[in-house]
Amino acid sequence: MFYSLVNKVIRFNLRKYIEELFATMEDPKGTQNDVLEELLAQGGKTSFGKGYGIDATTTPQEFAKKVPLHEYGDLEPFIQRMRNGEADVLWPGVIDWYAKSSGTTSGVSKFIPISEENIKNCHFIGGRYELALYFNQNPEAAIFEGLGLRLGGSTAIEQHGKSRSGDLSAILIEHIPMWAEFRSAPSPSTALMSDWEEKIDAILDEVIQQNITSLWGVSSWFLVLFEKILERTGKSNLLEVWPNLELFAHGGVNFAPYEFTFRALMPGDQVTFMENYNASEGFFAIQDNPADQGMLLLLNSGIYYEFIPMSEYQGTRSTTIALSEVELDTEYAMVITTNSGLWRYILGDTVTFTSRSPYRVKVSGRTAHFINAFGEEVIVTNAEEALKAACERCTARTRDFHAAPVFMDQGRSGAHQWIIEFDELPNNLVEFSHTLDQELQKRNSDYAAKRKGNLVLSNLQIVVAQDRLFHHWLKAKGKLGGQNKIPRLANNRKLMEEYLKLNEALQTNLELLSKA
Repeated sequence: MFYSLVNKVIRFNLRKYIEELFATMEDPKGTQNDVLEELLAQGGKTSFGKGYGIDATTTPQEFAKKVPLHEYGDLEPFIQRMRNGEADVLWPGVIDWYAKSSGTTSGVSKFIPISEENIKNCHFIGGRYELALYFNQNPEAAIFEGLGLRLGGSTAIEQHGKSRSGDLSAILIEHIPMWAEFRSAPSPSTALMSDWEEKIDAILDEVIQQNITSLWGVSSWFLVLFEKILERTGKSNLLEVWPNLELFAHGGVNFAPYEFTFRALMPGDQVTFMENYNASEGFFAIQDNPADQGMLLLLNSGIYYEFIPMSEYQGTRSTTIALSEVELDTEYAMVITTNSGLWRYILGDTVTFTSRSPYRVKVSGRTAHFINAFGEEVIVTNAEEALKAACERCTARTRDFHAAPVFMDQGRSGAHQWIIEFDELPNNLVEFSHTLDQELQKRNSDYAAKRKGNLVLSNLQIVVAQDRLFHHWLKAKGKLGGQNKIPRLANNRKLMEEYLKLNEALQTNLELLSKA
């Protein structure tokens, strides 16, 4: 009876967020202009804003002319000053919290400032919008009669002078409202554990016997947990463990490779799958219609959006367009200005619009080659530097390479598969594989986290390419010479399967020639 009352009260209080969302859909341009005006008013109080002459009177057109586009490396000196305790740098006051994330070319990790406004009026508002949309679609939903199982990252909170840093999920748990904490599992002490093997076991101990009604987190992490739950309980699917489960809110990585597996784990139509677009920099979008792959762009959560057509992308030398100018089925790099002081920041993600009324987006990739099948965000620089170091340690030389994910399967972790054309083979390929894996972990903290305990990612796999494999591939594509290069990384297996098939054919031809 008590939990039914709690569910009704929370559901009633979420109605206002639906009204807010509908209002932003009716006037998207006015909403975004209001957001920018407030951001500029705050920016005018900072040393950054004074340097560029911005304040509440600055128009969107003037803003785009006065303030240049930035990548993380451009803002890093300002962020370092903020982490050292300096006030009024990129955002008014002192920012105490920083979300630690990989993905830059300048170092192992980047530190994204997380202001109090960003926590309350972006990340938490985004979560409330998501709940409101779910209740609006499912009026009889009863998720607060049970618990929401959250599964975040494993990075422990670190102290840097007066500031603290860690996974976004850990930061949000530190700030979660009491009503949400009351309806969440596992306990905060378990959710914040840094050792993943211990953490998974502790979560299992807590949640198997609890009434879990919703799931919140990154898909690839949940696969590990679910397999262990079924192994421990002997059940065939999750609904036999949690019969009242009704919502799976997921984000962070491409869901497509996992969807079939998850639907088998949660059979039938009892569970609603709801995607969100929530990054360290902000909560951007929510899937408001399960039948539409696009996610509703949040226009009133402290984020001002600009877009760069990828056909014209030139990094920080690019020209942006406004939200009102975007077209459907065109790939754009997303540029954000946030209530944490990220000014005209090139996020690195690319999106396409599936709808303009309302504005819905789907994440299409990154502005550079990458692998992020499991939330590891490995970029080309990580891979190239790791390969160079492994070759030096193992006395090997390479000509070219390509890497792609091997997706999780039942009872099997994922992995990265590399196909490498060597000029000089290492003496021991197994040792080389382990060395390359270690060097990659050194350069990317997110990859290192996913490798811990082999829970999400196993040691990378290496396929030795036949001589001139990539030359033959380029020739077959009509791309020999000029500026054509082998794509180093891919977030799917399309190119890898082409290379493997061609490699097998070359091997067969070589064997036939040797017998002739």
